[in-house]
Amino acid sequence: MGVLGCANIAVRRMLPAFTATPGIELAAVASRDPHKAQQVAERFHCRAIHGYAELLELDDIHAIYVPLPAALRPPWVEAALRAGKHVLAEKPISAHHPRTRDLFHLAAARDLVLMENVMFVHHPRHQAVRHLITDGALGELRSFHAAFTIPPLADTDIRYSPQLGGGALMDVGIYPLRAALHILGPELDIIGACLIQGAGRQVETSGAALLRTPAGITAHITFGMEHTYRSTYELQGSEGSLTVDRAFTPPADDIPVITLHRGAKTEHIRLEPHDQVTATAKAFAAAVHTATPPDTGDTLRQSELLHRMNQIATRTQYKSNDRSDT
Repeated sequence: MGVLGCANIAVRRMLPAFTATPGIELAAVASRDPHKAQQVAERFHCRAIHGYAELLELDDIHAIYVPLPAALRPPWVEAALRAGKHVLAEKPISAHHPRTRDLFHLAAARDLVLMENVMFVHHPRHQAVRHLITDGALGELRSFHAAFTIPPLADTDIRYSPQLGGGALMDVGIYPLRAALHILGPELDIIGACLIQGAGRQVETSGAALLRTPAGITAHITFGMEHTYRSTYELQGSEGSLTVDRAFTPPADDIPVITLHRGAKTEHIRLEPHDQVTATAKAFAAAVHTATPPDTGDTLRQSELLHRMNQIATRTQYKSNDRSDT
């Protein structure tokens, strides 16, 4: 495995997971800053490479992890695929659905694994939630609500930069949207969406969307990056409801809890701790070693819905501004 860039998520979460995963050898870390590459490489006992293209030229690198800023991700994912490397890329792979679709087509045409690094779907708690729904614990499912919000970032953070693909939708909005797809299925569609640009910011800092399934189950998702921290989803049915807290980024030693409400009774279903970061690395390694790319259906549908959310919100904002000028 080679790594393009020394992003915080790479150093803090993914590189330790790679070193702990059988079947993965962390071989090299590349940066445009040779000093930074050397620091990270020394910490993780691998080679330091000056430059991204230089890393892709190495014959002994079979797979690439791409944690680069959102705007830089698509061209380097494509470059890695064209260099014959399997790719694990941060989310979203691209902000534009046609670009995401083309990258997956390119990977398939070259018999390469392309996987988006959405880690929470590898945590068994969400499979347990789906089993509860299937077993009728909630009765007939009626609605879903998910929220992911984080405190304000440093003013220099790249997520406030439009040039680097910043903004709340692609950074934190992807979590509750993917959760809705994971629980409710790919037929989920958008009814409406809005994006709010915070004072003094050049990107949206919060937003919301309303979606529904063909069966009439609604999904309300909210997200933001200048809020108190919240990472949760809840489901309501005709006979009960359930809540999942710390839903998207639980620590490896966290004891997962599903809170189930039925009538006047509340049950706390506790599961075993699970390291979703290492589980994601293992899933990628298994896909590469067995030459069986993971199912891309949810990723592509997620990409399409993100793209449409942005279009709907932009169109709604344009109409709102147009009315205020008249």
